Amino acid sequence: MQIDGILTNEAQLGNQLAISVDENRRSDFSLLLAMLSHDAVDFAQFHLPHEEQPNPYAEISDSTDLRIKLGAGPAQPLAIKPIDFLIGQENAALLQSDGMKQIKLKQYLKPEPLALRDDNLHISSEIINNCELNVKKRYLKQDTQMGEMQINAAAFYDNLQNPALHKPLSVITA
Repeated sequence: MQIDGILTNEAQLGNQLAISVDENRRSDFSLLLAMLSHDAVDFAQFHLPHEEQPNPYAEISDSTDLRIKLGAGPAQPLAIKPIDFLIGQENAALLQSDGMKQIKLKQYLKPEPLALRDDNLHISSEIINNCELNVKKRYLKQDTQMGEMQINAAAFYDNLQNPALHKPLSVITA
């Protein structure tokens, strides 16, 4: 049995799992299951052909209008728009001259960003190196994510006619 590429879901195996069970090849069955992706998003049942559903929550209220109505302060940005590495020096000078109360007041009036980087797609290399092989491949864009699954109906029904699939399972005790 030869398999090309990285296995992500059981649809790539065809009927190899059923044949290995039928022929009582536990090692092949275990190997095939171990090679499949552990990510539930990659399972074949989540990639069936489907219609596009409209999003009922697409209308989002204006957050600035809502902040004014509720009397909330300014929104805290997620990242610095122009990269400014001098924020730490400014805070250190402010702390030394005016103390912690002045830093808190500055934070309340003009909140500092939560992160330095404004890149939603950035993931550090330590995290990528710790992922499974199929996740690395998907992140590095070597493999396209599974979209609509193209099914060959004739081949699917031919596989259903395979007599090996309709044999009753036999339990072998050792």
